[in-house]
Amino acid sequence: MSQGRVMSEFSFHQVDVFTTQPMAGNPLAVVVGADGLSERQMAAFANWTNLSETTFLLRPEDERADYRVRIFTPQGELPFAGHPTLGSCHVWLASGGVPKGDREIVQECAVGPVRIRREDDRLFFAAPPLRRSGAVAADVVAHAVAALRLPPAAVAASNWVDNGPGWLGLLLRSRAQVLAVTPDYAALDDLKIGIAGPWDPARDGDDAQYEVRAFYPPAVEDPVTGSLNAGLAQWLIGAGIAPARYVASQGTALGRQGRVHVAQDGTDIWIGGHVAPCIRGTVVL
Repeated sequence: MSQGRVMSEFSFHQVDVFTTQPMAGNPLAVVVGADGLSERQMAAFANWTNLSETTFLLRPEDERADYRVRIFTPQGELPFAGHPTLGSCHVWLASGGVPKGDREIVQECAVGPVRIRREDDRLFFAAPPLRRSGAVAADVVAHAVAALRLPPAAVAASNWVDNGPGWLGLLLRSRAQVLAVTPDYAALDDLKIGIAGPWDPARDGDDAQYEVRAFYPPAVEDPVTGSLNAGLAQWLIGAGIAPARYVASQGTALGRQGRVHVAQDGTDIWIGGHVAPCIRGTVVL
């Protein structure tokens, strides 16, 4: 990707996460065996793919881990993200990775080791500790409500649910309210806002229990967001608002059919879903 440098081939995968159907979830690009790449090269390739995230699989530095991953958006590196965790693990396993443990796979990333489980044909990650939680200042809530063009009465509760990306969580009163939101992206400033609202079984069916959407600057709605769903689950289950097991739907407003499976096991919250392979080949970098 730069003049005068020897190019190398790497195994490359593109997968769709939180769906069984390709092109219905959140896409992820994964470069395997990327130890020879510099941070600058990783950032340049992630900028070129222009996907919400691109990941690079590396040898672990932590002896507890099975592999290490670096996660890049087109703008820079993230310490943790949910759908890249599940998609990267799927590709690591599909590329012949064998975990050290019998029950869990351990991924190393910037937030530390992340535990992953296989359950039937889904992968689940243990939600990492929240970096910021608790009450949101009234002026910040008012800013978020205005940016989402919501009436203040639409918000039932709010909480910080930041496990790395910086999420602010808002609980709305219904799925219909969630799907009706049309944000003023210019008014977001630096806020990253996740909203959730309960499904009405009589009107919405029983395929999921919550509808989720994720907005962040400059003008992006994320199709299906593992990190946000992890933070929301820690808040909603911990506060007794949501049950210990539920399914969240996300991506509906974008024509996607994402499904995020949430399960509490003891003190852990597990976030899971399917991964659908889409593209496999090599990339020259």
